[in-house]
Amino acid sequence: MSAFLAQLGVRCHPSEGFLSRRTWQSCRQFHGSQVVLARRDKKKVVAPTKAQLAAKARKKALKAKKSIYASEKMTLEDAVNVLRAVEVAAPNSTYELVVKTLLVKGTTIPKGRYSLPRETKNSTQDRILVFAEGKAADEARRAGVDIVGGPELVDGVISGRHQATMFLCTPDLIRAITPKLGRILGPRGLMPSERRGTVTANISGFIRKLKGTSEWKGDKAGTIRAPIAKMHFPIPDVVKNIRYFLGVVKEATGNLVDSEASSKKDANKKPATAITRVVLSSRQGPGIEISDA
Repeated sequence: MSAFLAQLGVRCHPSEGFLSRRTWQSCRQFHGSQVVLARRDKKKVVAPTKAQLAAKARKKALKAKKSIYASEKMTLEDAVNVLRAVEVAAPNSTYELVVKTLLVKGTTIPKGRYSLPRETKNSTQDRILVFAEGKAADEARRAGVDIVGGPELVDGVISGRHQATMFLCTPDLIRAITPKLGRILGPRGLMPSERRGTVTANISGFIRKLKGTSEWKGDKAGTIRAPIAKMHFPIPDVVKNIRYFLGVVKEATGNLVDSEASSKKDANKKPATAITRVVLSSRQGPGIEISDA
């Protein structure tokens, strides 16, 4: 027994010469030894690429359960009937219309105002600030504008003393206010501009046009959402509201063809923003793509 233990001690303790190399390799290697650590360094975890992550997300989306209406298109009247049946216990529920547009690089986010043939709710009242002087300022006051003044209002807008949901300006003052207000109102989409029609000499006419209207605007992805009707509305009223709103969006995005305008050659005409999908949904109902939008 003592001879066996002595031999075992020789094998497990390295010594000089050839025997030391053999006995060192035959000893048990623990998790912190140099050999094990070297093996771990070789097995480095490689982070997945963006393409691999996207492929994984697509596989996960395919396995997820989808609505029976996800890949089905319906006519507008059929979609209204389906959602009405789903919301039979909620007559005050609202139809929501979603219009998805294709925004390419350099395309502005679609925006506009509308007044439905049958409103779903009372339109909100805008607080209007007008940069105008002289007769234009008097006309704006008579039209019921909340704040009217010249360039002296700029500092109040920057400090937050003068707050409004809409800013209008006459053409003779736009250059005076742009250097200071462009960086303040521009990111919020409130800076007066000729393209939006908020730089105008006819302030009173513009304000008359605003009364009884609501604003619609797409998000950064080009998706437009709007409450379009109530469930208890008759079907013809719902269809009329949807057709009207789609016409407004198509006109703003350049998809509504005008025969008179198309006959004139306009080199500066901007390309149309394509409408990719029109979906009608409700609070508890599915989103149904409209085939005859």
